[in-house]
Amino acid sequence: MPLTTATDARTTEAVSTAVLNLLLPHHRTTGDRSAPAGAFPHQLRQIGGYVRRNQPVVFTLPGFPCKSPNPAKVLGHLPDQGERLSLAFLDSLCAGIGEIHAPGARVVICSDGHVFGDLVRVPDEHVDAYSDALSRLISELRLDHLSVFDLRDVLGDLPHPAKRAWVQDRYAPGLDTLHSEVRTDERTLALYRGITRFLLDDTADFTGTRSALQRECRRRAYDVIQRSRAWGALVAEHHPRSVRLSIHPQPAGAPKFGIRLLDAPDAWTTPWHSTALRRADGTWRLLPRAEAAGLGRLVTRDGRPSHFEQGPGGPV
Repeated sequence: MPLTTATDARTTEAVSTAVLNLLLPHHRTTGDRSAPAGAFPHQLRQIGGYVRRNQPVVFTLPGFPCKSPNPAKVLGHLPDQGERLSLAFLDSLCAGIGEIHAPGARVVICSDGHVFGDLVRVPDEHVDAYSDALSRLISELRLDHLSVFDLRDVLGDLPHPAKRAWVQDRYAPGLDTLHSEVRTDERTLALYRGITRFLLDDTADFTGTRSALQRECRRRAYDVIQRSRAWGALVAEHHPRSVRLSIHPQPAGAPKFGIRLLDAPDAWTTPWHSTALRRADGTWRLLPRAEAAGLGRLVTRDGRPSHFEQGPGGPV
């Protein structure tokens, strides 16, 4: 092997490892959080492809769909301080990568609210308002490393139910396949249980019994996973070389890298299922609105509720 080729290979490996090391402190996982960069071969290979071509590293992050419909968890249906902090974090991560890899990096936020809106009981107009507000935040805060991608970029002004049907028919796996996976695969079972719990927690107006709600949420959880797989396949088709991030916990070595956006009580909490609390020491934490309200005072921004803030000496 020529010396220059060997040197280039070593440089690519070193830069790719350094980039991944920036992500590792924010790994969202239910397993070992001390895994080294070498335990993530998928991500090293994908990052290395961009490094070799001297191109910006592109990350895709399905998420930021819409706010939970449960008012005990969130402040409203529009982005607030939780999203603002999370977007700023992602942009700063890209800026940090730029100090290691000169072309830098960017994150494409694949906002999937319309994919799931009917399943999580959120009106499509609220999904549109949330996604549009995300784009405005990115522009207003000058987060130049971020962009938003949603079904409107793929299917334009087609009615939302038709968009969902198109995605499901074209990309979704069969329910029989998912039922089998939940029975036999531990990770799929954990995902199914986590989504079922979220659906239960997000339901604020169910009039039947608790057991009936549990049955309905278990059924809907399969639909959510089905459409999540479909959305992931669509995103991969449109961004085929991207490094796939996930807001769900992922073990070391998985094809997707789970990323934690803000401090939270567990590995599943997201800004759109919670409210931001600024603690007395200046740090931030995501909590359900009802819990955050008991710890601090409500702060408004631009005439809308933004977050809660503790006073000096308040509980942390």
